[in-house]
Amino acid sequence: MPLESLFFEIGGVIVVAAACALAARVLRQPLMVAYMAAGVIVGSSVLALAKSSDVFEVLSQIGIAFLLFTIGLGMNWRRVREVGAVSIASGLGQIFFTSMVGFALCQWLGLDALTSIFVSVAFSFSSTIIIVKLLSDKDDTDTLYGRISVGFLLVQDLVAMFILLALGSLRPGVAVGDIVVGTFFKGAAVVVILVLLSTFIVPRLVRFAAVQQELLLLFALGWCFAVAGLLVYFGFGVEMGALAAGLSLSGTRYQRELQARVRPLRDFFLVLFFVVLGTRLPLGEVAGLVVPIVVLSVFVLVGNPFIMLLVMRALGYHPKTSFLVGTTVAQVSEFSFIMLAAGLAVGYVHPSALVLATSVGLITIAGSTYLVKYNEELYERFRPLLRWLEKDKHFHEKRTENHAGPRAILFGYDRTGRVVLPELRRLFGICLVVDYDPETIDLLMGQEVSAVYGDAGDAAFLEDLRTERAKIVVSTIPDALVSLELLAYLRSREYVGISLVTVRTPEEAESCYEAGADYVLVPHRLGAQKFLELLHENRTGRRQWKKTRMVDCVCPTTVA
Repeated sequence: MPLESLFFEIGGVIVVAAACALAARVLRQPLMVAYMAAGVIVGSSVLALAKSSDVFEVLSQIGIAFLLFTIGLGMNWRRVREVGAVSIASGLGQIFFTSMVGFALCQWLGLDALTSIFVSVAFSFSSTIIIVKLLSDKDDTDTLYGRISVGFLLVQDLVAMFILLALGSLRPGVAVGDIVVGTFFKGAAVVVILVLLSTFIVPRLVRFAAVQQELLLLFALGWCFAVAGLLVYFGFGVEMGALAAGLSLSGTRYQRELQARVRPLRDFFLVLFFVVLGTRLPLGEVAGLVVPIVVLSVFVLVGNPFIMLLVMRALGYHPKTSFLVGTTVAQVSEFSFIMLAAGLAVGYVHPSALVLATSVGLITIAGSTYLVKYNEELYERFRPLLRWLEKDKHFHEKRTENHAGPRAILFGYDRTGRVVLPELRRLFGICLVVDYDPETIDLLMGQEVSAVYGDAGDAAFLEDLRTERAKIVVSTIPDALVSLELLAYLRSREYVGISLVTVRTPEEAESCYEAGADYVLVPHRLGAQKFLELLHENRTGRRQWKKTRMVDCVCPTTVA
């Protein structure tokens, strides 16, 4: 193909994507939906601009690689360990139960047995790429539900990789046991090689490349593609390789610089990824599959979150956390298309399954964009319907008998809470911690800290705690809805103590002040103010800055 023709194709796609994005901005719609709409417009069913499908597929794969590379760079291993067990349990549990229900549904729709198996398993996987992008846009990646979601999505990706490896090994006369053993040994070999490289070679290479920023960036990109290529050679996907490459560099002191430099490349190529998703929809073949598309789309958008909600509750998590995690599984993964294509290649899947998967994929990706964006507001709307999932009244009373009348109550132990707690205990003595992460409660109870499991936004729970009797109530949960509900409860009880809450924006802070808060913490604003004070105090004295640094480093992070 002439270079000029390819240039105009890519340029035309970008122009249409930009126009759709501007329209979405005017209509206050998510940009991701605009990019997929642009894909439908430039696809073969409408304008047919994106004729070089292979080129656009490669560009979209580069976007996926950059996204997962930056995820790996920013991954905090301590936080991964904190949610490791629940990620494995919820990821595997959701695959199993969704596959069972999905298979029955496919059989009811008239699909043959083998196609039903492939479609139900394929639809049990959710998209790491979509969810990480949405969580990043909301700044929820480091929240409890965000960490759990990313964790179980990575578990699902690993399972999907092994399934794809097994499908790629299917040959006449090859036993299933041999396929499983071969896949396991491939995975083990990859892990050993990466650990050795990351321990003995990568740190030295990074230090050498860091003398020049351009060289450091080029090395990081080269490392990303090298590791991705290695894993592709072993039968894994580009996605897992890019993630592993980022993880291997996440322990270096240069990971933040690398994240900042790769991010613009990632954002550009990701636009093309979502456009390519839109081009895959063949509008002419959809008419004969309307009923299966609608039924399976509803199942993925509603059934998947409900299954995950039940799985999370069975693991002991609060209904709110369970609901928020559930909203992150309401879409079809990119692995679903690859899995069905692999099944089609070996003759196990009917060709219509790919059209079905593409249609359901676009509908559910667009729908889940809204679910994740507005998941906290949706929880408040559906909360009355979820009362049956909460602990019963007797359980609240049993807990609060042991914690009657705390002088201070701290809602939320994560992040700011763990720093604040020691000072609250020093100033007020008895301090009760409230959190809806059961692992956090177990940790605090093991350290002989008074802690209960519950929701700061639940008026009945607040009443059980006798919250209004505390001299100070502190919430470090950066959720305006939770803060406003807590303040509304305190106002209804004519609370005379000190109330401190946390939100994300100055506008939310104003609402909380109007609701009666004594002080509202806006973390990034407070951090900027503290820095200005330090700048004024220390000015140009280098020795004084070093003293300040030493004081800040000795920051209480435990309650011991």
